[in-house]
Amino acid sequence: MRERIDATERLLSRAVQDSEFRARLLADPKDAIEREFGVTLADGREIQVHEESDAVTHLVLPPQGRFSDEEREEARTGATSLEFLKKTMYDPAPPMRPAAPKPAAERGDFHTSEALAQAGRESIRRGLAFLASTINENGAWHCIRFNVADRKIPRHFERPPFISAFCVLALESSEEAEAKAICAATRKYLVDTMEYPGLWRYYRHLPQDLDSSALCSLVLADPPSHPWILLGRNVSQMKANRDEDGLFMTWVLAEGEPDVVSRFRIEADPVVNANVIAYLGDCPETRSAQAWLEASITEGNLEGSSKWYPDMVSLYYAASRAMIRTQPALDGLRPVLADRILDLRDEREGFGNVFQTAQAVSALFNIGCLGCLESTDAKRELETFIGSQREDGSWPELLAFGDRSLKWGSIGQIGHGSESVTSAFCIEAMERLVETLSA
Repeated sequence: MRERIDATERLLSRAVQDSEFRARLLADPKDAIEREFGVTLADGREIQVHEESDAVTHLVLPPQGRFSDEEREEARTGATSLEFLKKTMYDPAPPMRPAAPKPAAERGDFHTSEALAQAGRESIRRGLAFLASTINENGAWHCIRFNVADRKIPRHFERPPFISAFCVLALESSEEAEAKAICAATRKYLVDTMEYPGLWRYYRHLPQDLDSSALCSLVLADPPSHPWILLGRNVSQMKANRDEDGLFMTWVLAEGEPDVVSRFRIEADPVVNANVIAYLGDCPETRSAQAWLEASITEGNLEGSSKWYPDMVSLYYAASRAMIRTQPALDGLRPVLADRILDLRDEREGFGNVFQTAQAVSALFNIGCLGCLESTDAKRELETFIGSQREDGSWPELLAFGDRSLKWGSIGQIGHGSESVTSAFCIEAMERLVETLSA
């Protein structure tokens, strides 16, 4: 995909030029749109097309906000209200469980690539069964909010849409029936939490943000799950949320929105920019961000530049996703990203913990360089994932996003992660490795 198409403009242009299509669009809009774009919209999504004339003019009002005036006012001051935070945070989370991998004697001795690939497939299925047990009845994933500096501070479950989109984008790598069922349920949850014209927020007391909005939109764009996303209703607002250098800013600070981020820098985060580029594609409005991201990675000056993501693996993983979704615009990054990722290997030929290793493996696959790993390395990584899986099918809770360096003070001390999050990314990496070993 080079650029996210302006579906509305395409429909209008076609209707003006093709009277037969215009008649079909008026008679059965959903069918006409599905046939025009080769998609199937979710059931229950009605589309109406109105034809103006000299005598009839239509004024289309946007939907009422998801929250009442009282709720919006409550959210504006929510960050300073303990009672509000208690209502909007989820239940206290239990202490972190130890990793508890299988004993070495129980991990298996795989003499062939086929045997290892089969063990990987079985491990993936066990992981999916664990994930199915943790997704709630609405299709929402959970994460755990914890203090990076002091693990004694109470931990809380949280279920913002971002978490669900973050994980489902990884899980979409699997063709297993259980994975498809989880993704379908989560798409419904994301639709239910979407705000007009296709934006999301992390917490109710925060403004809408481009990171949540880009990832959620990516999930709902393929397959198309809501007309707002198919028709690109959110595109113009996302494109406009840039600084003077053309870089995408994290927060969408609309009038009347909560102002609790005023003490944050409204900075352009490299991972956020990569995620927005992945959604919007290669278009004039993303060119500055593309050039900045490519130059920054090539020159190696992004260390510590992200406020929301903890390490370079996270940045390279996001950049690899942007690259494959904007082909060929960022293809020049392929060899650079491969070198940068391979340089992250430690003395054990790993990429850090299993979460970091999972993102590194998937990033190498995205850029077509998983073959850069020696065959023995690929096997070793797959054995690592199999060996670090718990008996219940999960992988350990690890920091997935948040500021590990603490350089942002009290804000930077907040970390997020869960066994479910780690498990989703381990499954993605294992799918890539199994595919490579089976080729």
